[in-house]
Amino acid sequence: MSRLVVVSNRVALPGSNQNGGLAVALDAALRDSGGLWFGWSGKVARAHSGEVHEEHHEGIDYVTVDLSREDYEGYYNGFSNRTLWPLLHFRLDLVDYNAGTQAAYRGVNALFAEKLAKRLRDDDIVWVHDYHLLPLAQELRKRGVRARIGFFLHVPFPSADIVAGLPNHEQTFGALVAYDLVGFQTERDLERFQDYMRLFGGGEVQGRGEVRGQDGRQVRADAFPIGIDTAALESLASRSGRIAAIRRVHSSLNGRMLALGVDRLDYSKGLPERFRAFERFLEKYTKLHGSLTYLQIAPVSRGGVASYRALRRELEQFAGHINGGHAHPDWTPVRYVNRTYPHATLTGLYRLARIGLITPLRDGMNLVAKEYVAAQDPADPGALVLSIFAGAARELDGALLVNPFDSDGVADAIAAAAKMPLEERRERWQSMITRLRDYDIHAWRKDFLRALGETQR
Repeated sequence: MSRLVVVSNRVALPGSNQNGGLAVALDAALRDSGGLWFGWSGKVARAHSGEVHEEHHEGIDYVTVDLSREDYEGYYNGFSNRTLWPLLHFRLDLVDYNAGTQAAYRGVNALFAEKLAKRLRDDDIVWVHDYHLLPLAQELRKRGVRARIGFFLHVPFPSADIVAGLPNHEQTFGALVAYDLVGFQTERDLERFQDYMRLFGGGEVQGRGEVRGQDGRQVRADAFPIGIDTAALESLASRSGRIAAIRRVHSSLNGRMLALGVDRLDYSKGLPERFRAFERFLEKYTKLHGSLTYLQIAPVSRGGVASYRALRRELEQFAGHINGGHAHPDWTPVRYVNRTYPHATLTGLYRLARIGLITPLRDGMNLVAKEYVAAQDPADPGALVLSIFAGAARELDGALLVNPFDSDGVADAIAAAAKMPLEERRERWQSMITRLRDYDIHAWRKDFLRALGETQR
């Protein structure tokens, strides 16, 4: 059996609290065949990049690399977060391009390749994750690596014109042809990748998912919509009523319905638009006043970036504006908090919420939507209001799909969810939970690795 090598920006080291669904799936995959997990250590060195840390635990080797302050600022805070993140979320207007940070990004990928290449065997299966490492395979190939290398993009792939708006885009996105398999969340992401390669990347699209690069190298691409650990989440949700924090929230509602949003504080999540839509709901559906409380959990993300600080101020002001105009002495329409909660608590809140309100402007998948569905009580499930621009909308056919830019449309969907009969809620939930059980996080990783193993060398 080939050894699996996982490469990601951050590594879920033994004993760390990085226990999300992806980390669980990758850990399970590594345990199946024995393997290596490689990436940044999360440490910023005082001097130079490149110090390597190694540990072994239960059949898995963990290898991490320190970065200097300069490389961290250029590779991670700079090109990854201020350039690629907005670009990949269709926000060319927010792209902060700098040739120096682009060089740092490429340099760190070269450093990772240098440290990793000497540890690889020709029969390894290498699985690289996300936009921080787009050119890694190209750097590994330069160093003579012949192993099969796959890449999975967890965020959206934007339209060809947007990608081409990035100076020297081919150095980053054209490098994807060095992989044997490139995976995307949705069929639309795959189509946009093919369009980019055909129009700007110098590639030839020979059929669905078959692209030949300028150097003649063949790369396969496909859609692999990521799942969640459905069984584990259902089990966790069934026990969540015992959590003291959940009992307190339930008591504080005084019999009112709960609408819940859980998002990182990020402009891609459409939070100002969601607040505006909720205010429109309050304006249009006055008979529902006092019957529904909206709780928005938005942990601070990238608080050092100016656009994120501005977003936080905007939402704080918006929440105060809505409450000031619509609250009653015994009812506050909006509860807005900027803190992180344990996963068990979030799961309990999902189960408590009659409405899941998930309306990103653009999202690769949005696993919160799937977790909300999995956490529901089968006897009395809630209703999901979901943006058409979330990758999850392609699978969750029982959701009320909305355009997040349409305040009236989202307001109407909130009202429909609040008034939805139990029989309809059960029917919609059943169609969604069946999909989540059939294609969970473990089916996803097996599907991808099987496809990578079948690629031609």
